[in-house]
Amino acid sequence: MKTPGQVVPATRAMLDNPHDARLAPSRLPRGVQRAGVLLFVLGIIVAAGFLVTEHWRRATFTLGAAMIFLSVLRLLCDSRITGLLAVRSRRFDAAFTGVLGAAMMFLALSVDSLGS
Repeated sequence: MKTPGQVVPATRAMLDNPHDARLAPSRLPRGVQRAGVLLFVLGIIVAAGFLVTEHWRRATFTLGAAMIFLSVLRLLCDSRITGLLAVRSRRFDAAFTGVLGAAMMFLALSVDSLGS
């Protein structure tokens, strides 16, 4: 008998990322994968802290670094672990977040600080 909130296997298969269906599972243990996602979220929180304190260059640089970390994380972790961070295929997600993160870091470093 199914209890409330229990996901049946057929529904679970529908929730998987279809772009990653044929990929081999990650070699990293689940605990390490979850720790990586936690570090990414921590990076986002640190960037938000910089933004709240009006250090926008540091916030942009930190967010860019977190995005580059996410691209590595996306290549190494399973879609079930990364959850909503896995949108397309692993290669596309990694390339997109890597380029976006590098562009953010470049912009944060290249803008003149104007004495701040």
